[in-house]
Amino acid sequence: MESASQDINLNSPNKGLLSDAMTDVPVDSAASARTSVPEGLTLAEEEELRSELAKVEEEIGTLRQVLAAKERHCGELKRKLGLTPLDGLKQNLSKSWHDVQVSNAYLSASSTLEDWNEKLTQSEAYKKTQETLSQAGQKTSQALSNVGSVISRKLGDMRNSATFKSFEDRVGTIKSRVVGSRENSTDGLHSPSGAGDKPPQDNAPF
Repeated sequence: MESASQDINLNSPNKGLLSDAMTDVPVDSAASARTSVPEGLTLAEEEELRSELAKVEEEIGTLRQVLAAKERHCGELKRKLGLTPLDGLKQNLSKSWHDVQVSNAYLSASSTLEDWNEKLTQSEAYKKTQETLSQAGQKTSQALSNVGSVISRKLGDMRNSATFKSFEDRVGTIKSRVVGSRENSTDGLHSPSGAGDKPPQDNAPF
């Protein structure tokens, strides 16, 4: 009996009416999301703020659509003019740099740096440091000049010394001997010994 009654209930034409009825009931999303009125606001004020929020969100959506349409139109104009994305990037960078240069922060920073530079160059510590470096440079140049003079004088003294002159004389003697031996060898090759003592033979027939 129980199984038969269950089959009758399952096959009843009224099956699903309860679920359909629950689905068709409208649900107020705002009411479900609103658990309680924010502190310090009345119910009327809350409704007014929610209405204004909905209008602002709708305006934002409209502005986004307008902006997208403007961007498409701008892209078409650039394409017709032959402008590439790189040209646009250069233009944007140039404009951004110009905006930075004319900004109050940049001008203030530049003025501050100029003031610091002026104060630094006019300070006593800077002047003393610059003077010390200048004197050090002059002393270094003078020291190098003195070293060059000493080396030149030492070389002159060494050339005038008896040892150097004796060495120079020996080198000259060796050179003259080598040159003389080369000349004798050359003369021997061109004039063989005994060739001038014998008269040439006449082999002509009688």
